[in-house]
Amino acid sequence: MNKSLLILLLGASLGAQAAGIVGNPKAGEIAFITCASCHQVGKYAQPGFGPQLNAIVGRKAGTSAGFKYSAAMKRSNLVWTEQNLAAFLRAPHDVVPGTSMRFWGIGDAQQIADLLAYMRTFR
Repeated sequence: MNKSLLILLLGASLGAQAAGIVGNPKAGEIAFITCASCHQVGKYAQPGFGPQLNAIVGRKAGTSAGFKYSAAMKRSNLVWTEQNLAAFLRAPHDVVPGTSMRFWGIGDAQQIADLLAYMRTFR
């Protein structure tokens, strides 16, 4: 793992912990509306413009069936922990340079915590 990625991951994790941020899954469901233009979750989730996101925590990046990932994502060797998902949501192109995800990131730590709380409901 490169040094700048490690700093980004630690910063995202420690920042939320230090601030005592607790995610709200209902607020995360509302925030996910933006994500839903590319991603699906739930019983009938399918890959579309982006991969389906059920059970993403613990999944190796670039491995969801039925989705064609960028070479950068496939070779990232990331496993999606909540810490690196938080970092990716904050700055996707810093975590996986060359990713084809067309998203600039979320600067609000509470919104990221809310999204992660919502994603936990899809194990």
